[in-house]
Amino acid sequence: MVRTDDRDAAAPPPAGPPRRRRTQRVPVPLLLPAVAGLAFLVLPLAGLVIRAPWGALGQRLTEPGALTALRLSLQTASVATVVCLALGVPLAWLLARVEFPGRRVVRALVTVPLVLPPVVGGVALLLVFGRRGLIGAWLDTTFGITLPFTTVGVVVAEAFVAMPFLVIAVEGALRGADTRFEEAAATLGAGRWTTFTHVTLPLVAPGIAAGAVLCWARALGEFGATITFAGNYPGITQTMPLAVYQTMEGGDLSGAVVLSLILLTVSVTILAALRDKWITSG
Repeated sequence: MVRTDDRDAAAPPPAGPPRRRRTQRVPVPLLLPAVAGLAFLVLPLAGLVIRAPWGALGQRLTEPGALTALRLSLQTASVATVVCLALGVPLAWLLARVEFPGRRVVRALVTVPLVLPPVVGGVALLLVFGRRGLIGAWLDTTFGITLPFTTVGVVVAEAFVAMPFLVIAVEGALRGADTRFEEAAATLGAGRWTTFTHVTLPLVAPGIAAGAVLCWARALGEFGATITFAGNYPGITQTMPLAVYQTMEGGDLSGAVVLSLILLTVSVTILAALRDKWITSG
């Protein structure tokens, strides 16, 4: 015979709303540097907002040069992100799922643009895609295609510096994905391409979205490689970072602050919207 007390002891706890985790006391050695780090990141942005000429902001925002640079930045960063998706996702899959000699070297080469000074990246692009470059000379003489100092050159420069962010994010997502779904699809007769498009890509979609957002943000703020490879021509290659630089060099601090504020607002707004919609869903 089982006593009532024994049954109560063996029964699972009654279902109810999950208990909220108690807020832990943060150790002071961790709290102080964390607050200092947050202040280090936020104070420059706060200074930008405080020093903005709010009285003349409307007039500055509607200036043709600012709108043209903003439109060009958004267009080139978006196209560069599409290029990075088309090339970077297959590259990330290759690094994550295929064993081949020299994979570590290839992975190291992929991350080189992360640590390479952007100006050096622009010089490297000129040596390859310039009119006298390794590939640029052939493109120019055979097809009449010239990449440097064009809008397409801006896209090339932005894709070069931004693609590593996408590859790293997607490769990490692929390594963390459960491969049993792919194995089950292969067991059922699905080919490698069908498995990749119908199983692998949906599995790592949040990772791809996160990588695309980082890639787009990096492309939007690209400066060094762009000015070296594509130049600084208003309406053609002058993106917002270049417009900020030119305005600052001209002694117009208020104008540079306004342009910087526009770039900051657009970046934060789009990043926050995309992150809430896609990234956190994973």
